[in-house]
Amino acid sequence: MTPVLSPNTQAILLLTAPLIAGRGTASSDLLSPGEYKRLARHLREIQRQPADLLSPYAAEILRACQPVIDESRLQKLLGRGFLLSQVIERWQARAIWVVSRADAEYPRRLKARLREDAPAVLYGCGDMALLETGGLAVVGSRHVDDALIDYTMAVGRLAARAGRTLVSGGAKGIDQAAMRGALEEGGKVCGVLADSLEKTTMNREHRNLLLDGQLVLISPYDPSAGFHVGNAMQRNKLIYALADTSLVVSSDLNKGGTWAGAVEQLDKLKFVPVFIRSTGESSAGLDGLRKKGALPWPNPQDVDSFEDVFNVAMPTPTASPQVGFALFSNEDPASADAKPTSPVPPDAAPLPQAESEPSASVDVVSDAQPPAPALEEPPSVTPEALASTDDVKESAQPESSPAEVLFAAVRATIKQLLRTPMKDTEVAAALNVSSAQAKAWLQRLVDEGVIEKRKKPVGYVVKQSSLFE
Repeated sequence: MTPVLSPNTQAILLLTAPLIAGRGTASSDLLSPGEYKRLARHLREIQRQPADLLSPYAAEILRACQPVIDESRLQKLLGRGFLLSQVIERWQARAIWVVSRADAEYPRRLKARLREDAPAVLYGCGDMALLETGGLAVVGSRHVDDALIDYTMAVGRLAARAGRTLVSGGAKGIDQAAMRGALEEGGKVCGVLADSLEKTTMNREHRNLLLDGQLVLISPYDPSAGFHVGNAMQRNKLIYALADTSLVVSSDLNKGGTWAGAVEQLDKLKFVPVFIRSTGESSAGLDGLRKKGALPWPNPQDVDSFEDVFNVAMPTPTASPQVGFALFSNEDPASADAKPTSPVPPDAAPLPQAESEPSASVDVVSDAQPPAPALEEPPSVTPEALASTDDVKESAQPESSPAEVLFAAVRATIKQLLRTPMKDTEVAAALNVSSAQAKAWLQRLVDEGVIEKRKKPVGYVVKQSSLFE
């Protein structure tokens, strides 16, 4: 929980958030996701960050932003300080926290996988650390029969027994059945809501689970926002981005959020494997997903067989397409970033520079200027970053095979990441690869004696002797 909002988060909220207090209505002048993306890029280009828009020298910066966003519009939005203080007080009274892409606490998986399309702001309640644990995403239709509810609850219970987090959307039907099955078995659950976060967190059934660290609820939409079909469909990518693998229990054909989210994973994003239910009565929707490449769920009956679904290899994903993220009901995600912009540096953390020189490289998924000390969180790694490591240069001799050159880059990058202990799922998220691929690389490095696997706390870390190589 973050009781005090960072200056960057305050600025981003003023620019993009409805700040709905009670029955108030949202401002019509809010920056759309595409507009905020352009503004954030422009601020990076002029070596500024959102918090600077609230500083004593903000007038000069606002004038510098005029080519991107009208200065008077920005001033009007930034002048909503009193309204912001009201909603912050309301959120804190309900134990709702807020993080922005500029905060170190922002989920690494969303930064690594969605990059600039990660929501500028996330609202939540519960243990934020659960968002870094990966797990099984379970999605499906709202209107299903009792047999599918029982089936889905059994999947949730098995995930809990296996110690895997269950990720779902909190909607009626399949989502709630999966979450309920896991929670009743004592498992951990991440719920990604499309609406009514505040109301849901105040539900007596959820309150103790949230406070005990068994459940975390998040939403990219205002905690008081009501249901909107577009929001429900747009939040699906967050469910997949937070998981290691996924199961579609039921789906309509060529319509609905479940179908759209699964097809987006299969055709574009490819964050995780997509399984479909393979027992009981099939449906046109599941058959359609199978034809697009979805895998039949192997119906594991015990923990060991359940773990096998996390070892299915995925094709190496490309950088996240700029699919946009509609934070407000009137935003068209297809046109969110239509205006051309200047090139943006890749998602690798900037190399350290001399203290006398200003930092000229900024992480594309963070809206804050990079601090001088080393970042607490490991950087997302791109092929460009891999290709620049010294180990690659040294090993890329004519006699080296392509595989040796590639793994030399992997070895150097993982050694950099594992200066502090990380779980295999965290390494997979940082490298933007499947869990199975990350495990294979980690095991090879364990065998080479470069890293070691610890039991307490669970995770991999560079061996002390390797730190100084």
